[in-house]
Amino acid sequence: MKKYIFIFRLRFMNSLQYRTVVLGGVLKGFIWGFMEILMYKALYESSGSVFSMSFSQMVSYVWIQQVFMVLFRVVFADGEIYSSIAEGTIAYDLVRPVGLYGWWFSQSAANRLAFTILNCIPVFLLALLVPKPYRISWNLTVGQSIIFILSVLLAFLVVVSFAMLMYISLFYIIAQRGVRIIVTALTTFLSGGVVPLPFFPDKILAIAQLLPFAAMQNTPLQIFCGNISGVNMIKAVAFQVFWFVTLFLIGKAAMAVSLKKVIVQGG
Repeated sequence: MKKYIFIFRLRFMNSLQYRTVVLGGVLKGFIWGFMEILMYKALYESSGSVFSMSFSQMVSYVWIQQVFMVLFRVVFADGEIYSSIAEGTIAYDLVRPVGLYGWWFSQSAANRLAFTILNCIPVFLLALLVPKPYRISWNLTVGQSIIFILSVLLAFLVVVSFAMLMYISLFYIIAQRGVRIIVTALTTFLSGGVVPLPFFPDKILAIAQLLPFAAMQNTPLQIFCGNISGVNMIKAVAFQVFWFVTLFLIGKAAMAVSLKKVIVQGG
């Protein structure tokens, strides 16, 4: 475990060096979030009664989504892993005194967490400075806040675990870019990244809520907005734990099988 913690710290500190990139991300997140809220305001003014969330809930949903945007992205800053598979440099990873799954998991988690830490506070502060009704509001109790933070961490672990399955699939698929585009579209839409899941038609919503994507950004965002409360918060967190453990174990097993078939050509 100490080896993986060291890897995590090393990658984390390395990612913290990209402050200019983070500044661009902060401005992008704030501007995009504000534009999205303006769009929803127009929709609510024209037909607000048909939505399952109030406008204030939607404002909080959008801002928290932007605050933790990097944490919730399955495809993010993992070019080193992609190139190691495509170019054969994975051979160097295989001779390291650590397991490849743990190495990649720590690297992927550290990249996301570092950029999130640099991004979340500025975006959150900017969201507090905008005038009402576009301002974010924190209406959670202390207990609800703890569950919300726990849910964010679990969503993060589910995202990284799913990303690991995507990396492993690249052992068998040559078209990396195509896989990343499909995964980005699928996970973003079904996790509530395009529109909140409560806006889905009932039949599609019933299916989406059973998939691992619902355990990503959807759960913490719905908790923060107040759409999930009481005992349902505990059930939602348990749902996240289930998918994290399931995806993690599937990933470990898939990695073990894949490594038995890896052949590195060249030298």
